[in-house]
Amino acid sequence: MLRKLAKTVALSALMAGTALSAYAADYKIRATANSNENDEDYDGLVVFKNYVEAASNGAIEVELFIGTQLCSNGAECLQGVADGSIDVYISTSGGASGLFPYVQVLDLPYLMADDRIAEHVLSGDFTRAMRQMALEDSGDSIRLMTIGNTGGWRNFANTKRRVAEPADMEGLKIRTVVADLPQELVKALGASPTPIPWPELFTSFQTGVVEGSKNGITDIMGMKFPDAGLQYVTLDGHAYMGALWWMSNKTFMDMPEDMRQVVVDGFYALQQATFASPKRKSIQAYEDFVAGGGDLYVPTPDQKAAFKSAAEPVYDWFKSNVTRGDEIFTALTEAVAEAEADVSAARAADLN
Repeated sequence: MLRKLAKTVALSALMAGTALSAYAADYKIRATANSNENDEDYDGLVVFKNYVEAASNGAIEVELFIGTQLCSNGAECLQGVADGSIDVYISTSGGASGLFPYVQVLDLPYLMADDRIAEHVLSGDFTRAMRQMALEDSGDSIRLMTIGNTGGWRNFANTKRRVAEPADMEGLKIRTVVADLPQELVKALGASPTPIPWPELFTSFQTGVVEGSKNGITDIMGMKFPDAGLQYVTLDGHAYMGALWWMSNKTFMDMPEDMRQVVVDGFYALQQATFASPKRKSIQAYEDFVAGGGDLYVPTPDQKAAFKSAAEPVYDWFKSNVTRGDEIFTALTEAVAEAEADVSAARAADLN
């Protein structure tokens, strides 16, 4: 009896294994983010993986590689997407600007007023226009799938004083990445741009090598910058921290149309998750900043208008100095104008 039972169990296990093999995924997507599991990028990937695997009924398997297992920087990772060793990669505009300089349009200051405008813009034809440009410039190898968010909004923060208007920026040494556009912005506002690698920033605040930065509050608190003396944050919201989600165009186009639809819808779900995640995470971050003695300042409408006016030379610089800059600037400003009209109409309708 026991031998018969053992045979039955063994046979059942064999059949189960055979069934699982029969339903093995037809397509595999290797997705990577150079971040960690506390980041909005990871939140988005988890939503993407869950949606795509479920909606495809297991035909698509999504493997997540968080950190630097597959690649360690934008240039290396995008090369992996181009040659097919990586299927999905998320970059900031800075991380992709070496290959696609015009993506820095997302770093242009004060063009999008708030989350509602930014989310409207990034969910429409502006992203499709940038997708087409990237396909053209990568020989149809790298496809922009969607643009989400990674960290909320960039704001000016410093160790010295409250910044309420552009004149208060005068002379401050502001940390930037090694890229022309953020340095042009800092100079336009009267401060001194100082490129510093991210891992060295905490010590640079402590020693006075730099006195300020352009970051979102979750990055500021996650890196414990207040402990290094960063005590003043101005919520000028000069740039929406866009997250560019790239995919191997070959991997995407090799799928049948129904599976491509699943992937497209999966990126929509991912985008929505990354829109929401920074909003939630920033609540506690702001509370912790103020509780630790931080000074949080919201500019008045007039003060914010003064910041935008001071920064306007950066727009001309971008259009004149960045490859295809004028083309993408026009696409963005037209999309913003359309979003403002749509959102204003929706708000008016909801008030009555």
